[in-house]
Amino acid sequence: MSLLTLALASAVATASTPIGASTPIEASTPIEASTPIDASTPVAADTRAALEATCFDYVDGQLEGDPARVARALHPDPAKRRVLGEVPDERLGLRRMGREELVELTRQGALKTPKEQWDRSCTVLDVAGNIAAVRAETPWFVDFFHMGRFGDRWIIVNALWYQKPR
Repeated sequence: MSLLTLALASAVATASTPIGASTPIEASTPIEASTPIDASTPVAADTRAALEATCFDYVDGQLEGDPARVARALHPDPAKRRVLGEVPDERLGLRRMGREELVELTRQGALKTPKEQWDRSCTVLDVAGNIAAVRAETPWFVDFFHMGRFGDRWIIVNALWYQKPR
C-alpha cells in the first residue's frame, strides 16, 4: 500500500469519525487519489489558452489603461506583493497591493504604453487540478501569478512581482 493511499485512508477515517471514536481502516481497503498530480503530464490546450487569456487580460489591460480588463482578471481579494528587502520598518519588507489599487493605477494609466512598444509574454508553468502558476513578463516587470479556477473561469489570486531596473 502506498504512502498516499495510507494518508488518504487516515484522512477519510478522521473526517468521518466522531471526535473521541475510532474506526479502523483495513489495510486491504484501497483509497485512491481522485486526480493524481503528475508534473510530466502536459497541460490541456484549452486550459493553457484560458490561463494565458487571464494573464493577457491583466497585462494588456494595464498596457491599454483598461481598468475593467484588469479587474476581470483579478480575484476580489488578491494578494500582490513585491520583495523590498530590509526597509526602515521591516527586515523582510514587502510592497503590498490589493485589487482596488491595481485597478486605480490602471485607470490612471500608470503603465499605459503604445501598442507598437508592447513586448510581453505569458507562460503557463504548472497546473494541478484547479490551481496554476503562470509567469508574465513585460519590459518593466515580471509577475509570478497563482491562479485559481472558479467554475469555468481562471483568475489571479496571488502575485509576486519583480520591478525591472529602468
